[in-house]
Amino acid sequence: MQNGRGIAHYLKHGGVIAYPTESIFGLGCDPSNRKAVQRILRIKKRPQRKGLILIADRFSKLQPYIAPLTSAQINQMHNAWQASRPHTWLVPAAKNCPKWITGRHKTIAVRVTKHPLSAQLCKNAGMALVSTSANPAGGQPAKTTKNCYQRFASQARVITGKTGGAKRPSTIQDLLTGKILRK
Repeated sequence: MQNGRGIAHYLKHGGVIAYPTESIFGLGCDPSNRKAVQRILRIKKRPQRKGLILIADRFSKLQPYIAPLTSAQINQMHNAWQASRPHTWLVPAAKNCPKWITGRHKTIAVRVTKHPLSAQLCKNAGMALVSTSANPAGGQPAKTTKNCYQRFASQARVITGKTGGAKRPSTIQDLLTGKILRK
């Protein structure tokens, strides 16, 4: 993997990466870079209105995108992130959160990742990353480095590594209602 300054520079200048997550490979970029996000949406053939997930190695990197939460809500999120299965939360988006991330929603999907390589990428980049499945909309997501190279080498920098082995994608839960949208 690249050193911190190399990956941070690449991402800050609109770079897109394909990288392993807990269950599959994801496509990622700097969430504040509109052009990079639009590149991912074009690669996936995904409409912007659906919104995207952000991951980080720690909560503080997600906070700029999130509206203020109570300490009880933050504790609830942290407790779920400590569990063995990945957990993504839908939380109220900050007023200045880019629409190219939230889509048509007033919420944003966020996760603190426990996958070592994904967490290291966020740490090296010094930011949260967009994390959306590495596949065209409706297609099977990439699960290996080789598969990513075959599909995305001309469109993204492929980060070599292994997924975390989770059989299913993360649970998605609405923080305010408690409703589970994906198990």
